[in-house]
Amino acid sequence: MTSQPIHYENCEDALSSVQGDLLELLLQPEEDVYPWNPAELETEAYFAELERGFFLSDWQTEEEIGGEAQTFFKRLHQCWESPVSSAIDTLKESLSQQFTRVPQTWLEMIADKAQQVFSPDLSLADQLVLCVQPLFPNWIEDDLLVLARRWAFAMRGPEVDAEKNPGVGLIEWTELSQMEQVRLSLAAAHSALVELKNSAGDPEQP
Repeated sequence: MTSQPIHYENCEDALSSVQGDLLELLLQPEEDVYPWNPAELETEAYFAELERGFFLSDWQTEEEIGGEAQTFFKRLHQCWESPVSSAIDTLKESLSQQFTRVPQTWLEMIADKAQQVFSPDLSLADQLVLCVQPLFPNWIEDDLLVLARRWAFAMRGPEVDAEKNPGVGLIEWTELSQMEQVRLSLAAAHSALVELKNSAGDPEQP
């Protein structure tokens, strides 16, 4: 992906602001010296003064404290959330737009599986089979591999697009034969792997 999520950019802005504030504090003329040695007599009075500036009694209830804590950690998690989450969401949305007949849950499983198995160490046919195999437990791997091979060797442009709705008109998913469901699922898996390869910086399709 070429752009970062908005919340990720906001966190970087916040980090820059905090760094700027810290630098400003460091450059200010020293008025109070932090007592680095806890054995010094001034240390106890110093920390007692700091503690007087913070009272839990300012919060009305423990529930309020807990609620604010949950909000804080939720925002912190969002700041450090991996951009990969945004990428997989984009992939699922793309598959939903392309393969309108395939159930959404199936497309999500195909997208997740494609991200797991995507690797230059595996042949495209093997990756395709791994993407759809959990959806068709009654199919043996060799049969799926036979259908997957045609995707591994060619197929771009109109022929690929035709597989998104392979000659079935307006027939609902549940009315398709299992063979047609397999072909459509392999088409979705192929599209997912292509997008993953392109997002990795290689514009050439698998």
